[in-house]
Amino acid sequence: MATKKLIEVALPLEKINAESAREKSIRFGHPSTLHLWWARRPLAAARAVIWSSLVDDPSSHPEKFPTEDEQNRERQRLFNILEELVVWENSNDERVLAAAKEEILKSTDGNPPELLDPFAGGGAIPLEAQRLGLKAHAHDLNPVAVMINKAMIEIPPRFAGMPPVNPDAKISRLTQTWSHAQGLAEDVRYYGEWMKQEAWKRIGHLYPKVKVPHQQGGGEATVIAWLWARTVKCPNPACGCEMPLVKSFDLSRKKGQEAFIVPEIDGTKIRFTISNSKPNTSDGTINRQGAHCIRCGAAVGFPYIRVEAQNGRMGTQLMAIVAEKDKKRIYLPPNEEHAAFGYMDRPDDYPNADLPFNPRNFQTPNYGMNTTADLFTNRQLTAMTTFSDLVAEAQVLAEQDAIKAGFPSDHIPLSENGSGAKSYGQAIGVYLAFGVSRLSDICNSLCRWESSKTQVRNLFGRQAIPMLWDYAENNVFAGAAGDYTVSLGSIVRVINNFSSSTIGFAEQFDAQSRNGFHEIMVSTDPPYYNNIVYADLADFFYVWLRRSLKATYPELFRTLLVPKAEELVATPYRFDGSVEKARDFFESGMLMACKQINECTREDIPVTIYYAYKQNDTDNDDQQMASTG
Repeated sequence: MATKKLIEVALPLEKINAESAREKSIRFGHPSTLHLWWARRPLAAARAVIWSSLVDDPSSHPEKFPTEDEQNRERQRLFNILEELVVWENSNDERVLAAAKEEILKSTDGNPPELLDPFAGGGAIPLEAQRLGLKAHAHDLNPVAVMINKAMIEIPPRFAGMPPVNPDAKISRLTQTWSHAQGLAEDVRYYGEWMKQEAWKRIGHLYPKVKVPHQQGGGEATVIAWLWARTVKCPNPACGCEMPLVKSFDLSRKKGQEAFIVPEIDGTKIRFTISNSKPNTSDGTINRQGAHCIRCGAAVGFPYIRVEAQNGRMGTQLMAIVAEKDKKRIYLPPNEEHAAFGYMDRPDDYPNADLPFNPRNFQTPNYGMNTTADLFTNRQLTAMTTFSDLVAEAQVLAEQDAIKAGFPSDHIPLSENGSGAKSYGQAIGVYLAFGVSRLSDICNSLCRWESSKTQVRNLFGRQAIPMLWDYAENNVFAGAAGDYTVSLGSIVRVINNFSSSTIGFAEQFDAQSRNGFHEIMVSTDPPYYNNIVYADLADFFYVWLRRSLKATYPELFRTLLVPKAEELVATPYRFDGSVEKARDFFESGMLMACKQINECTREDIPVTIYYAYKQNDTDNDDQQMASTG
């Protein structure tokens, strides 16, 4: 009789589903906060699927459990282990993990298989395989995904148990026990703070404090954000003012702390003041139907706005300054000194890439914002390039400190599995570069101001780059959302939680090619037809990661942009708009990938493939619903 695994018979789905749903609200130290990736699978689900695919169902052992009642009791015992295992707080609980690993060893005769995920993406499956004691292999065509997996399963175990090397940790190296990747995390924090201080020396003058009026306490305050509006000239010849395109003039909707931007007409110009009472104009000047001129009331359609923008005639105007003093938000009108930073020159050297003509996911090219650099203000580009340059400098500093702390001074790089001072410095550089890449998500001109929470919100709220009319430009030194070390702090907490039981392997690899594995376990979450254009979206981060890490991983970052030709998504714009060609490309490619999976898997372990797809299509013949995906 063929052995059945637990996943083939029964699972405690209610508990697994509940923990998977709860995980969405867990941010502190969760691996999803290491770096953004789209459509990540919950760790609880991945852990449950891998474990239950390896553990035998009791019905497979009638010699041990001859009756149905005995099988049910044993199955319930396994359920109890699994229900503990999927709880986020138990992720690194040695008792819970030991019990789970013991069952895996029992069912695999002490020889658990290696696991391959050929579409590793955000890395949930390889990470959970590693947590359960398996040797994990993460393959993906996308270099950003490969780097995320390297940062989760490859680098932390290599330096596990080592104390930090930075000068501030000299005493603690002798007196404190550093388990897992805690030493690595502490060094990432230290050299990230060093980067921030060095960046302040170079560009701090671009982020001045703001003077506070006497009636609001006087003195100076630290700017949290500058709020800008995009503008176009009113098409009404009798008006001709620079129309601010603003979705909402709300600054704060917190009870008792309400604040609003008030536009005031001054001749042919619009000026802005601040009020604590809601004005009639608080609803803004633009919505899904179009815009209107705040001066003459003329209705302005999107075709006109597009033409103006595409011909370089879309401008910006500072509307308000949000500052903080004595832990309180202060809302101030614009002034000439602060407005001038909106018109500074771009830096001499910055990464750039064309955005795809894909209106479904990328709306900014319709408005003349055709490249990744166009998505940043010139001050933001200056800040991003400064921090990016500092990654390499911090990496060298960490290498020198590692030698002083006793690391071998060899020259084997991280990409060749080095473990000396050079590779350790490069490992620190990987996470510092992630900090820069993460910063780009909240340090761009498509970040909105959230008046309910009075803070800047990041660009990627969904799998697209939408157009935004009024935006918030954060202060990268303010200690709030959008500060470099705030972004890096999330990364540090994640590193502290990484398992270090086995070293994993992350490689750039096309799932349609022969992978060379035999008798291996496969669990994977493939692309979903045309839902997400991963490669196009990943270019936004890739240009920054490449700038910081191409010397560390020259092969991985050899291309100027993320590879797209082989990417298995059904994207018609890559096939001259042909839906049929896009569909055929996806289906034939996925068939080839599944053939490769079939050739390398073990007969006695189920292959598990995640597939979540919401779109339904109606069959015109009988009106039944079917999923294209």
